[in-house]
Amino acid sequence: MEMVVTLVSYLVLLVMVLISVAFVTLVEQKILGGVQIRVGPNYTGLWGLLQPFADAVKLLSKESMGPRFVSLKVYYVSPIVSLSLGLLLWVGYTFEKGGVDLQYTVLFFMCLSGLMVYPILTSGWASNCKYSMLGSLRAVAQMVSYEVSMAMVLLSLVWLSWSFSFYQLVESQYLLWNIFLYIPLGYIWFVSSLAETNRTPYDFAEGESELVSGFNTEYGSSGFTLIFMSEYSSMLFMGFLFSVLFLSSAISAMVLFKSMMVVFCFVWVRGTLPRYRYDKLMGLAWKSFLPVTLLMFGYHLSMSESSVFY
Repeated sequence: MEMVVTLVSYLVLLVMVLISVAFVTLVEQKILGGVQIRVGPNYTGLWGLLQPFADAVKLLSKESMGPRFVSLKVYYVSPIVSLSLGLLLWVGYTFEKGGVDLQYTVLFFMCLSGLMVYPILTSGWASNCKYSMLGSLRAVAQMVSYEVSMAMVLLSLVWLSWSFSFYQLVESQYLLWNIFLYIPLGYIWFVSSLAETNRTPYDFAEGESELVSGFNTEYGSSGFTLIFMSEYSSMLFMGFLFSVLFLSSAISAMVLFKSMMVVFCFVWVRGTLPRYRYDKLMGLAWKSFLPVTLLMFGYHLSMSESSVFY
């Protein structure tokens, strides 16, 4: 019976995430329309509410044309793997009843986020296009640079809560949220989340102005749709994860509200900031974020050890 409840819980969660992906695109277009003082989508349905479904029908109904001289198996499998990994992240969602009780949810997230680089790399390689290959190689170097800082932030929070579980991370913030105690870590995590989800101003893997859309240049129709859905599902999960790590709301009704506020901030950043330069992101990750996270982790480590000693 418990297995049935678990399967139903994750099935409902999967459907809700996919529906949320559709409407987050609409919310983003509406917010950007307001930021740029222009009319957003308003023709399809009441106030444009059916626009995401019209976009889905348009994209999926287009003919899928496979380029010549490509590795077809890798070319078609890469977008599927990308979306699958993005949805698999939600296994770490903390249900109040049901779901898998993962004791090492933080490690599970770190492993899956590390695997996200492979679909991008194989997509660029299998497309047999210099623009796609350049975009995928830049994405690999970018992901390595900021994921080190993300790992150090997670290690600090794990050390302070004495657990790799999201449940314990939430319970450790019962009296005060981590965002008030560790503001630098929260800022670094938010900026790294923008780069992790390929969002402006760190969307170098998909820089349209200099890479002709980057690693997904040769993808259209269903392949582009799957890559697009993977990006937005990852953005939703990073919003949820920020609320777990710094806003203490994984096991409450407020988790949806706080997660959507973080997603709103992602879109807000896109509407207000220009794209960063690639070498500046690498310098920011290696010369600024990494030393700060290492120093803070060393400080937390020494304080914990001294308290235990005395």
